[in-house]
Amino acid sequence: MKKWVPTVIFLAVAVVLIVLAIVFLPVSKSVWVWIAALLTLAIFSILYRDNPIYRIAEHIFVGLSLGYGLAMIWHMALWQIALRPLFVEGRLILIIPIAIGLLYFTRLIPKVSWLVRIPISIALGLGSGIAIPLIFQATIFEQTKASLVLPEMFAPGNPWPGIWAIILLIGIVTTLAYFFFSRKEKSVLSPVSKVGIIFIMLGFGATFGLTVMSRVSLLIGRLQFLLRDWLGIIE
Repeated sequence: MKKWVPTVIFLAVAVVLIVLAIVFLPVSKSVWVWIAALLTLAIFSILYRDNPIYRIAEHIFVGLSLGYGLAMIWHMALWQIALRPLFVEGRLILIIPIAIGLLYFTRLIPKVSWLVRIPISIALGLGSGIAIPLIFQATIFEQTKASLVLPEMFAPGNPWPGIWAIILLIGIVTTLAYFFFSRKEKSVLSPVSKVGIIFIMLGFGATFGLTVMSRVSLLIGRLQFLLRDWLGIIE
């Protein structure tokens, strides 16, 4: 069987189903809903096999995303932050950061490509200076504060906040013990690190479950769009 035969069969079946839907179902009359529905079905066609319909929809998605991104960069960044203040408001001081940003394009000129190190070093320096304190604040200080076990957590009639705080503290300590690589293979920390493995696996499982739930929620959203907004089968 030639490679294009399954694709033709798939398209024929899809056309027949669409015609039946138009005849027997209260489908949407909006052109944009139809375009969105057909593109959704084109993306779903990858579940059957790689085909030209999927690649067309994929290219449309990439092109639209790139065009939207460029438009947002122009309106929200270049015009609002750089060009408008410089040429309309007359803030000449902005010539300096604009010139530094233009040095990125020297990467395309081999003789002066070393100048690209200037904006890269500035961006890395500023980014590190801004990000590192925020990371310490969010991942170390806040985590340390959240792992404290305080007496008021064991309120009469509701000791569960204190119990969960103890479990959290045990998980943090044992997980850190697992990553303490300077210890010997058989040491006092070995049983503690095994408990840490359990907490690590629980964390990985929860993260994976959250990822699956988010993907399934996206799928449910598209199915609701197809069955409700497009075909009108559900309300």
